[in-house]
Amino acid sequence: MSLPGKNKICVVSILLMLALPVTGQGKYNSYAEHPQAQIFIDEMVSNDGYDRQALMAIFSQVKYKEITIKSKSNPAEAKPWKDYRRILVTPQRVAQGLKFWKEHEDTLARAESVYGVPAEIIVAIIGVETRYGRVTGRHRVIDSLSTLAFDYPKSQSRYFRGELRSLLILASEEGLSPLELHGSYAGAMGYGQFMPSSYLHYAVDFDNDGLRDIWKNPVDAIGSVANYFKRHGWQQNGPVTSPASVTGENFREYIVTNRKDLKPRHTLGKLVNAGFVPDETYDKEQLVTAMALKGVDGEEFWVGLHNFYVITRYNHSALYAMAVFQLAQELARKYHDNN
Repeated sequence: MSLPGKNKICVVSILLMLALPVTGQGKYNSYAEHPQAQIFIDEMVSNDGYDRQALMAIFSQVKYKEITIKSKSNPAEAKPWKDYRRILVTPQRVAQGLKFWKEHEDTLARAESVYGVPAEIIVAIIGVETRYGRVTGRHRVIDSLSTLAFDYPKSQSRYFRGELRSLLILASEEGLSPLELHGSYAGAMGYGQFMPSSYLHYAVDFDNDGLRDIWKNPVDAIGSVANYFKRHGWQQNGPVTSPASVTGENFREYIVTNRKDLKPRHTLGKLVNAGFVPDETYDKEQLVTAMALKGVDGEEFWVGLHNFYVITRYNHSALYAMAVFQLAQELARKYHDNN
């Protein structure tokens, strides 16, 4: 139960925090002593109406996490496609996904009907993120986000400060303790690994029980993932991606080399004229993305359409989106073969 008003801290949380011993690492005993955290607390007090003493009580229990820094500096997306795919598109993950699909068949069908997102895409996202809820992360989210907000390069600290603020807001709104929420090393939570800001914007109460529980409730998690895709512009029944054949070298200037450039910017006709031809037939006036991936048998060429870009909004990586798509294909094929 939380104090009146969305900008107050949960009473239970405060009592729990005050009962715990102060711990810390490095130069400061805790993040309550960190200069950048103190600035952040000042902002939460002045801009969001939070109680300073309550925030200080929270941050006196927040720990620096070296593993967060190490993991953030060595993401899985740094691997070549042939190794990345081997991790995520496996017979075991397909089998587990089929079981998850069967267990939540009605919910997935309802999500597909309400949001227009195929069941296999929703299942694949949850499979890639957490093995269908099996591995949701054991890191305390507030530790991870504080480490990244206050002790990570400044180029990304603003983003993580925003996520830390969102974490405190969602904890207050949902009557949760910010010290008890767990997730990935980077602060992602639940079946679908939502960052706190994504939770605030896209999490839904899909079973109408009054809670948006993405941590333990697969029904809410399924609805939330589907809502995320719809809100990011998923086109129902639209194509996602296709292999492509190439001739010459002129097409190279259109190949995406930066994860910030995944948004379709060139017409398919322009790529075709440059020697980059998808195996499937599409409208040549539509905007697409040209990709080259390091596969097992050498370079693979793919064209990404609008829905492929939507998948990359979940994780800004062409490898991630390709893994989700190919896992979804395997899941759909096996599911329909068995039904």
